[in-house]
Amino acid sequence: MLFKIIIVMIAFAANSVLCRLALAGQHIDPMTFSLIRVGSGFVALLGLFLYSKSSQDKVQWSLKNAFFLAIYIVAFSCAYLQIDAGIGALLLFGIVQLTMVLYGYWQGEQIGLYRGIGLCIALAGIIVLLLPGTHAPDWRYALIMVISGFAWAGYSIAGRDMTQPVSSTLASFTLALPIVLMANILLNQERYIDLQGWVLAILSGGVTSSGAYVLWYAILKHIDRVTASTVQLSVPCLAIIGGSLFVNEAVTGRVILSSFMVLFGIVLVIYINPYRSKV
Repeated sequence: MLFKIIIVMIAFAANSVLCRLALAGQHIDPMTFSLIRVGSGFVALLGLFLYSKSSQDKVQWSLKNAFFLAIYIVAFSCAYLQIDAGIGALLLFGIVQLTMVLYGYWQGEQIGLYRGIGLCIALAGIIVLLLPGTHAPDWRYALIMVISGFAWAGYSIAGRDMTQPVSSTLASFTLALPIVLMANILLNQERYIDLQGWVLAILSGGVTSSGAYVLWYAILKHIDRVTASTVQLSVPCLAIIGGSLFVNEAVTGRVILSSFMVLFGIVLVIYINPYRSKV
C-alpha cells in the first residue's frame, strides 16, 4: 500500500511540474492543455478498460464526479499561468487537506491524539513555506487554484464510493471531456501550441493523470479521509523539487525543513492506530 501511495503522489506532483513547464515556456495555452489532458486521459483509460478484465465491470457513471474532475483540471491549468509549481501544489493540496479532514470529522471519523499530532506537524510544514519571505502568488490565480483544490477534494471524497477504479475513472473522463470542451468554447482566450506543448499535455493526461487516478481510486477504498488528505501534503514538497530540477525554481533551507516536517507528519498519520488514543 505504501509503495502505491508513493507512486500516486509522485504522479500528482508531476502533473504540477508538467503543466507549469508547458505554460511557463508558452508551449501551450491553459485551455488547450486542459482539453488535451482530458482527451489523452480518456484514450489511455479506454485502452486500459478494453484490454483488461475491467471491461467486464459495470461502468459507474457519475456526472458529479465528472464535474469535479473538469473544474479541477481547468482551474488547475489556468492558475499555473502565473503560479510556480511548488506554490501551486501547496495551495491546491492545502485546500484539499482542510476540506477532506473537516468532511471526515463531520462524518464521524476519529482522528486520535497521535494522528492529530502528525496532522499538525504536516500542516506546520506547509505553513513554514507561507511565512514572510516566500514569494506571494498573484491573488487572482491563487483563488483559481483554491477552486481547483475544492474540486479535487470533492473528487477524492466521491471516489470512496466507487467500487471499480478503471471503469469509474473512465466514466469520469468521458463525461468530463464535453464539459472541458464547452469551457474551451465559452472562455475566449488566445490559443497556441507547439510540439512540446502537445507532448507535455499528453504525458499529463495519458500517464500522470489517468493511471494515477485509477490507482488513487483503488487506494481510497482502503484508507480513511484523514490519511487520504494528509498523504497528499507530500505533493507540494515533491513539486518543489521537480520545479527546481525542470523549471529552475529555487530550493532553500526553508523548503528542506518544511519537506521534512510534512513527510514526518505523514508517517505518523499512516502508521499510528487511530483508535489508540481518542481526542
